[in-house]
Amino acid sequence: MKAYELLLASSLSFAFLVLIFRPLEWAFPARKDQKFFRPDWWTDLCFFLGQYLFWGGLMIAVLTHLSSSVSGLVPADFREAVAAQPWWLQAVEVIFLSDFMVYWGHRLQHRVGFLWKFHSIHHSAEHLDWLAAHREHPIDTVYTMTLINLPAFLLGFPLETLTGLIAFRGIWAIYIHTNVRLPIGPLRMLIGAPELHHWHHDKDRDAGNYANVSPLMDLLFGTYYCPDHEPAEFGLKNPIPKIVHKADHREGSIKETDDQPGIFWVFRDAETSLFTRSTSVWRK
Repeated sequence: MKAYELLLASSLSFAFLVLIFRPLEWAFPARKDQKFFRPDWWTDLCFFLGQYLFWGGLMIAVLTHLSSSVSGLVPADFREAVAAQPWWLQAVEVIFLSDFMVYWGHRLQHRVGFLWKFHSIHHSAEHLDWLAAHREHPIDTVYTMTLINLPAFLLGFPLETLTGLIAFRGIWAIYIHTNVRLPIGPLRMLIGAPELHHWHHDKDRDAGNYANVSPLMDLLFGTYYCPDHEPAEFGLKNPIPKIVHKADHREGSIKETDDQPGIFWVFRDAETSLFTRSTSVWRK
């Protein structure tokens, strides 16, 4: 895809998401005082552009390579039997399987220090809405999408089934981050909702609610948590340091500063954070 086509597709996707989720946030706000251009809005826009313009293609390349490399691990007869099932049964099986994988993979992200260093980027958002859903490190994105999709590829689910469900899960992942609180009552025990995921983004690192489409896995494994009010604060107990690396041309070295906007990340050897911005996008 050419550069201008990619930009056009990203612009249309942005407009589509605004048209879907902004009216919901206006009609059913979880935090009524939160504005459209809230703090860190431009930061999350940079992440949105990064996903659509750069590491979305990386994710597709990784999945394609892995699915072709390990497809022979499952007997062909079994794969053909899976593909021969009715589409609705395939959809149910893929959703259940991917939610199981997401639950345990997501739970590991909060327990394993190495994975948390990547995933903490996502949890650094202090204001949740549809745009904040895109605040992810690219390695975190590849990890999650591999967990969701690769097992279904291996088991022989046809690409047609997976394509629709990938799109559905993507929209759903955005929805559960929206600044929305819908009056769904007991249905929140069956359907993943923003009010559930908002508590996952509470400042407690292990706040529960690790599932995505349905809270079934959280209910089964004892991590379901949903009080009748919003969390007091989102974000991290130990915020990612506002340190960036900027070339000092006079000294030919790296100099730390925190006053320049940007979107790129570099590795940083620290316990509290693995990444800092090459030019700062953390602003409070």
